[in-house]
Amino acid sequence: MAGTLHSPIDERPTGLDDPAASTFWRRPGVPLAALGLAGFLAVVALWSQPLAVLAVAIVLAAGLAAVVRERAVTSHEAERRVEAEHVARILQGLSRSASSDGIAAALIADLPAGTGADHTVVVRYRAEDHALDATLAGARPGDPTTTTRLPASDLDPDGAGGTDVTDRLEARVRTEFALTNTLVAPLRTARGVTGVIVLARRTEEPWPASARRVLQAAALEAAAALDRVESHRAAEANASTDVLTGLPNRRYFDEFSGLLAGRRRADDGVGILMIDIDHFKRINDRFGHDAGDAVLRAIAGAIAGAVREGDVPARFGGEEFVILLRDPSRAVALEVAERVRAAVAALDLRAVGPAEQTVSVGVAVQAVPGEPIDDLLAAADRALYRAKRAGRDRVVAA
Repeated sequence: MAGTLHSPIDERPTGLDDPAASTFWRRPGVPLAALGLAGFLAVVALWSQPLAVLAVAIVLAAGLAAVVRERAVTSHEAERRVEAEHVARILQGLSRSASSDGIAAALIADLPAGTGADHTVVVRYRAEDHALDATLAGARPGDPTTTTRLPASDLDPDGAGGTDVTDRLEARVRTEFALTNTLVAPLRTARGVTGVIVLARRTEEPWPASARRVLQAAALEAAAALDRVESHRAAEANASTDVLTGLPNRRYFDEFSGLLAGRRRADDGVGILMIDIDHFKRINDRFGHDAGDAVLRAIAGAIAGAVREGDVPARFGGEEFVILLRDPSRAVALEVAERVRAAVAALDLRAVGPAEQTVSVGVAVQAVPGEPIDDLLAAADRALYRAKRAGRDRVVAA
């Protein structure tokens, strides 16, 4: 949604082009009075000629119809201008939103005025959590805003007996928030329907066509905004995540280490584990690179499951992994390293190739306050080399 924002509301001119004529016809009393006077005089003058009287009546009827039509056109143009103003306000709010929450907030703030809704619910998919967030807010100032988590299975095209995703989400929202008389529009992105906007009102009167048009326009633009936000999020994630294993990559690890070094206090401890898959080349040579990739993914999962909360595992490159330990003692660092080694040794990899697999681990823990992380990396790498020379499948500390 970059560049100039255009309102989806159609504003084709429907009035008369001549300003003078337009002004004249928009004062219905003037032409109608003129036609009435002319008709009256014609009827008096031609009373004995029925055809002439009929002609005058037809002219009067046509004039009256023209005036009624012009008033309808004027009313229609005014209504469309108001719709366009509401949509433009919504587009401005969406253009300033850089997150899914910001998009929901912009819709909640601007949709009630343009549609007459008493409540607005924005349901959108969060890829990072694989869940749906439904945010509800009332139209009155001070009404609370609440967000409820809905199951992502509601987006399954074949779910609930094949019910349409939009209808299914509307029904879920009506039940979850006890809403009646709702109006719904899907948030349709490149990945399909990823959410909905649901409007609700307390009265049972039908929704006007203008509310439907404003909602449809808002949903179209909101879906584009959500696509933009998700693309940006995915690009950032790809830049810092190893595609094969799902762990942070070396770029992320280096950036994180740099930020940590700038914020470390003198008494903040740091440790490094360097991990190398034993005889990994043999796996690729014997079972193929697909098997090698499967082994890398399995070992990455074992490593991620063995570390403590707050520790940072990453794929360092090739068959090497690294873990940054936050404030560990030497004993804790050795314990985590042994847990990683044991978790990998316990993997059953027969489905992808090798019956078992081992890793070697080098450990380095800060010896003096403020010791550079690069120095710890080098020390852990030297310890890893000693573990390899000592027979592999073991933990060695610097």
